[in-house]
Amino acid sequence: MNREEIKKVLPHREPMLLLDSVEIVEENLVHAEYLIKGDEFFLQGHYPGNPVVPGVILCEIMAQSSSLLLAEELVNRTPLYAGIDKIRFKKTVRPGDNVHVYASIINRRDLIFYVKAEAKVDGKTCVKGDLIFALIDNEPKP
Repeated sequence: MNREEIKKVLPHREPMLLLDSVEIVEENLVHAEYLIKGDEFFLQGHYPGNPVVPGVILCEIMAQSSSLLLAEELVNRTPLYAGIDKIRFKKTVRPGDNVHVYASIINRRDLIFYVKAEAKVDGKTCVKGDLIFALIDNEPKP
């Protein structure tokens, strides 16, 4: 999937859409990519002269990637974080880095999904951990 195809599934839009491409590798495994260009809003003050992608943004990249595994469930629903567990940051991510995310669903209870995710740059782990999502019904627009 390219960015336009991703937009048909996810509710995110620029500047919060943090995926360039996504591939469902297997029924329960997604591989997504996002190139850190250097002009993103989250790098503007983090840190001047030494830009580093904030950890919460790396978690968001993993979350958006993981959400593509739930595409069929996302019709008229929005995925929200219900928890973030066992997150470990291993390597800094900087402009020019191409972030590769691998994620799989490890459990499900109704509309609560438990996902194991890992983000890598140049084959080295940057961040990994468990993400929990709750799917909520979209409110009808007045």
